[in-house]
Amino acid sequence: QVQLVESGGGSVQPGGSLRLSCAASGFTFSNYAMSWHRQAPGKERELVAAITSVGGHTNYRDSVKGRFTISRDNAKNTVYLQMNSLKPEDTAVYYCNARWKQLATMIQYDYWGQGTQVTVSS
Repeated sequence: QVQLVESGGGSVQPGGSLRLSCAASGFTFSNYAMSWHRQAPGKERELVAAITSVGGHTNYRDSVKGRFTISRDNAKNTVYLQMNSLKPEDTAVYYCNARWKQLATMIQYDYWGQGTQVTVSS
């Protein structure tokens, strides 16, 4: 049974920090590219940060570059999102995603967590 369980969300003042975690189970975590997405009320879900399965290469949306850091620990089957210098516009539900394309069949496997709320407000 595939599971992605996010944790670490909460309420914080502008300028504060949070660290999100996403614990994975039920699949071979090290094969999967991992990413964090967010969705604010009335807006579409957007990619925040991603990390590859091999090499741990990362990319970020422009608005979080220099403030957010994505990392993964394959021994713990966990991906993290360290968020610093938080702004009110970072307020959203944050979702963890796991994605892998099986080259032999070209079937893409795509899993999502249930989300964790992040609220940045004074």
